[in-house]
Amino acid sequence: MDMIVDMAKVMPKGQITIPKEIRDKLGVGPGDKVMVIWDGERVSMMNPAVYAMQWLSKELEGEAEKVGLGTEEEVITFCKKIRKEVGERRRNANPD
Repeated sequence: MDMIVDMAKVMPKGQITIPKEIRDKLGVGPGDKVMVIWDGERVSMMNPAVYAMQWLSKELEGEAEKVGLGTEEEVITFCKKIRKEVGERRRNANPD
């Protein structure tokens, strides 16, 4: 695991500057938001999109099997089918 250790100073309004090397690893820049997580022991920062995907993955773990999708290929096929159906409904609802 890549580990970067650096220091940041807390300013009077609670702001900190995230060291550039860490900003680069997070993939964030000026104006972007970061997810700040306190786990009772330490604070960590994540790109919010990555955090959301990890949370969603954890929450949905085992759900595919409950509806009879046993393999990753079956899940992908199912998702493609749903996307196609949604696209068709949108086209039918807005026939230009």
